[in-house]
Amino acid sequence: MNYWLMKSEPEECSIDDALAAPGEVTPWTGVRNYQARNIMRDSMRIGDGVLFYHSSCAEPGIAGLAEIASAPFADPSQFDRRSVYYDPKSTPAAPRWFCVEVRALRKIRFIPISELHRHKALKNMVTLRPGNRLSITPVSTAEWEFICGKLL
Repeated sequence: MNYWLMKSEPEECSIDDALAAPGEVTPWTGVRNYQARNIMRDSMRIGDGVLFYHSSCAEPGIAGLAEIASAPFADPSQFDRRSVYYDPKSTPAAPRWFCVEVRALRKIRFIPISELHRHKALKNMVTLRPGNRLSITPVSTAEWEFICGKLL
């Protein structure tokens, strides 16, 4: 099993929105970074753990727990001319962008990024590295266990 931190702007999809979705399943569409796309396409597996992170908001941080609920598939937003994520160079025969579905499991005590930075056990966490802007980052087993065991 792998673990991931997945960032979402709460105005676009919050943990509450994900929990209210049918079956608590939300397609993780609109990712337009090749490294994040490759993680979804090549590394994520059904059942992997997810830290649901609110980003680009007044106080970013971990807001919930989730899991990967599907195998990767072509992100439908790349084909929708009305979408801000439309990609005219992508075709159904040769999709450029992929997504997965995420199943929200539960809302947790909000853990702000400032609190994450205070813990020595999380000093190497990818998302906390200076300059990191990726919307999807790996979380080590030790980091996952620390967050789930000590901070929740």
